[in-house]
Amino acid sequence: MYGEDTLPDLLPKAEEQPSQGMGDALQTNLFNVMLNRRSQRKFENKEVEEWKLEMIYAAADTAPTAGGFQGFKIYNVKNSEAKLKLVGAANGQPYVNAPVVLVFCMDPSKVKMNFPDHILKKFSLQDATLSAAYAQLAAHALGLSSVWIGMIDEEKVMNALAIDLVPSSILCIGYPQKMLQPKPKRSLKELIHDI
Repeated sequence: MYGEDTLPDLLPKAEEQPSQGMGDALQTNLFNVMLNRRSQRKFENKEVEEWKLEMIYAAADTAPTAGGFQGFKIYNVKNSEAKLKLVGAANGQPYVNAPVVLVFCMDPSKVKMNFPDHILKKFSLQDATLSAAYAQLAAHALGLSSVWIGMIDEEKVMNALAIDLVPSSILCIGYPQKMLQPKPKRSLKELIHDI
């Protein structure tokens, strides 16, 4: 994927094995998680264990934030009617009605820094985005799959959840019907540009 001469020990495994428990998850190699993660749109009709959700929340909570103020909130949408409304708010993407639906929202009021409002909003957007990314990696480390939903109508999401915070993304999580292999990426020489 990245070239054997670049990352010889970190190439994706032929088949990802789901973690068996919390101890296994805590020993997961972060680089293998990143290299093997793939967006998944088909989930089993199976509940995600509460301890796995707690670990995903904990991972999201460790994401770096502007000034350490954590300018975001996460909504775990359990209500089936709200999930269906989110499908409509996400351009009709049916997989938004997943076993676990987390909506990451900006909360610039938490960022107690002396900057103009548009800068605080930007910080908050970055905070929420990083938190969602950490949650997504944690889900994969726990043998789950996810899909990031960025094509959303913010007003419809806010109305569906009856909230006043602006959403940055929706993360849909569940057990995959089939673990997909990662797609090839561009070479690092194409990605990195020295100046």
